[in-house]
Amino acid sequence: MSGLLVPCHVKSTVALKVGDMRTSQGRPDVLVVDVTFPNVAPFELQEIMFKNYYTAFLSICVPQHTPLHTPSKWVTCLRDYCLMPDPHSEEGAQEYVSLFKHQMLCDMTRVLELRLILQQPSPLWLSFTVEEAQIYQQGPKSPSLTFPKWLSHPVSNEQPVPSLEGLPDPRVSSEVQQIWALTEMFRASHSYTRMGRFDMDGCYDLNLLSYT
Repeated sequence: MSGLLVPCHVKSTVALKVGDMRTSQGRPDVLVVDVTFPNVAPFELQEIMFKNYYTAFLSICVPQHTPLHTPSKWVTCLRDYCLMPDPHSEEGAQEYVSLFKHQMLCDMTRVLELRLILQQPSPLWLSFTVEEAQIYQQGPKSPSLTFPKWLSHPVSNEQPVPSLEGLPDPRVSSEVQQIWALTEMFRASHSYTRMGRFDMDGCYDLNLLSYT
């Protein structure tokens, strides 16, 4: 949870529809719950958390800013949010619910009061409400960190590689050395001395020359 818990006061529920309480038709199906924030400056709402208790649909209103000495006008920021997929069954009846600022339909940057409108059209449940309401405001933003240029772009301590322009390709030199080595091996294995007709240990025999 990155938000900050805001101290709040949840007022008693007020029924908007009251009939003959001796019959199921007289059970109120719409309740209003006001949430106030005593001694708290206007804040940016981030999240609303609560535990549902058989409420089928939820709407949320906030007072709109008006000129001084003018009655506040309530605007709807969440309309008929479904808490129970089927109001006549138990699904979702006692679930924990979280609602976030991005789900709201109006500006939530200067909240002073919330009005929750609860609906339960099914006559199967004797009562419905929301419990354990918690309101969170936007926490302080982390300051942007700036780093010095020398830390953002460190200079390498390695020496630059010298240019090899004008020198033979090392791969070509290696191949030439292999060819030279093979040539020397071939010469060593086939060495012989050529003897001419009149060649004797590198000298000519004058007697043999005189007969030619």
